[in-house]
Amino acid sequence: MTTTTAAPGTPTDSFRPGAIFVDGQFITSDGEPLPVTDKATGEVIGTTASATIAEVDRAVAGAVAAQRDWHATPATERAAILRRAGALLDAATPRFRDVLVREGGATGPKALGEIGASVIEFYQAAELATTPLGEVIPSGQRGRVNLVERVPVGVVGLITAWNAPLHIALRVLAPAIALGNAVALKPAPETPFVGGLMIAEILAQAGLPAGVVQVLPGAEAGPALVNHPDVQMIHFTGSEPTGILINVAAAPLLKRVALELGGNNASIVLSDADLDLAAQCGATSSFGHQGQVCIATGRHIVLADVAEAYIARLVEHARALTVGDPFVSDVDLGPMLSTRQADRALEMVSHSVEMGARVVEGGTADGVFLRPTVVTDVAPGMALHDEEVFAPIAPITVVDTVEQALEIVNGTRFGLSTAVFGRDLDNAWAVADRVRSGMVHVNDGSAMHESHVPFGGTAASGLGDDLGGRANIDLLTERRWTSLQRNTSPPR
Repeated sequence: MTTTTAAPGTPTDSFRPGAIFVDGQFITSDGEPLPVTDKATGEVIGTTASATIAEVDRAVAGAVAAQRDWHATPATERAAILRRAGALLDAATPRFRDVLVREGGATGPKALGEIGASVIEFYQAAELATTPLGEVIPSGQRGRVNLVERVPVGVVGLITAWNAPLHIALRVLAPAIALGNAVALKPAPETPFVGGLMIAEILAQAGLPAGVVQVLPGAEAGPALVNHPDVQMIHFTGSEPTGILINVAAAPLLKRVALELGGNNASIVLSDADLDLAAQCGATSSFGHQGQVCIATGRHIVLADVAEAYIARLVEHARALTVGDPFVSDVDLGPMLSTRQADRALEMVSHSVEMGARVVEGGTADGVFLRPTVVTDVAPGMALHDEEVFAPIAPITVVDTVEQALEIVNGTRFGLSTAVFGRDLDNAWAVADRVRSGMVHVNDGSAMHESHVPFGGTAASGLGDDLGGRANIDLLTERRWTSLQRNTSPPR
């Protein structure tokens, strides 16, 4: 497959308008055109298509056939392909950066960070390919050997989100194929290039056999994968309502489902916290990528005796941030996904203010560009407190005691990530230990990720096994008991 040079920030001509990726080739879909826009300007930068039901069926059939041979491929060969893919992605950083900025609305540093994390996913998956995947369990019968192996799930239907499209795809796709699975990837409609087709291009160049990864953009592909009898597992990253629909739809097929959903993550600032550190981490976690991150800090729960000082520091951070088109200038914050998303965020602010909250910084938008916003006097019952904000807004709730803080933090249906700040590490650790959350970070922001560490939430923030590092083995394989009877004649 040849790759041609394209204008900065646009996909290459390797996948022409209307392309999807099936059985190792970019083909023109029969589905409806799917235009892709620059999130800052609204300019159309490319067009793919919505894969049809027939194309999904063809892709799944190809994945089923390819998976059998792929699982039989020596693990060292699978690892070599993944390492080549990591090197190719690293070399293609400038092109991926430009498309992430335009298609994904990322700032330059955010794009580079995402690419770097994605390169790591390839290399760590290569190591996972040769990780021991079984155990020998003693038997109660003479001469019998019990092997418990980890075998691939089969075909994984991977439905991803737009806010970190490259990394969200590769943190599942790379370990899935390392462990011998095939993947049918349905990227988010907002980011089908960097979240799907450009990944396919890298994998094809790395020598991945045809059919092991299929890329199927468009609205029809998601439900088709969920309902397909030959797709053994669905992994979904996105909103809670969509995750519930997927879980319900997959249940009659007894299909394995893993859901990475939203969060209403809190940062607890204790009385002895290093306020400079807490405010810096709080600002980064609330405002980074315009707050459009599932692990963003959506609630700042601050002890009253340090509240005034903490708010002042957080406001100072917010005022220093620049907002604009990240493709034409170096800015701290880029565009929201859409004006609808920006309007929704401002409506949440407005409704909370009507109930007694107070805007102390920001609170305005110019189209898709929303100023980083700090809101105080936020209380349970307000939209900014109860719901995932997904915008560069820092809602602050002041409490008198740690018990009140914990009651508020745990009084939500979400349970993804929480931060606790305090100089007395024993005390901070004790507070963290009482938080109901899949991830807790002491003296660090809530927006944390390390590729080799298990990542996942509880309650409405997630379902199924965590991903990351060795946790991927539980997520993407199944146990199989194989016994061997060495004695073929009756005992004497």
